[in-house]
Amino acid sequence: MASLKVTMAFMMLLLLQESEAAISCNDVTKNLMPCVSYLMSGSGKPPSACCDGAKALSLAATSSDDKKAACECIKSVAGNVKYNAKLAEDLPGNCGITLPFSISAGIDCSKIS
Repeated sequence: MASLKVTMAFMMLLLLQESEAAISCNDVTKNLMPCVSYLMSGSGKPPSACCDGAKALSLAATSSDDKKAACECIKSVAGNVKYNAKLAEDLPGNCGITLPFSISAGIDCSKIS
């Protein structure tokens, strides 16, 4: 029940974010939702649905504005959710993708190009 509440809070925070980029925070939410449980209490390799979503996000965030918008969305949520920082840091590599930013509440999204 508690994880459902956290998941719902995560979704609401993401939906409230606005962006001028083509990618919306709703897009980011949809893609990364399968990763929430894993990032909060998982271990080992991420589930395939999580990696599929992370790959979709990576492919969708192509412009500088898209990358910054996705980063800001993730940063905002990461600052409000308790997650395993090591799992978040390792997620792109464990899914075989590269993101132009780390999944972290401390990232400076303005430096993304």
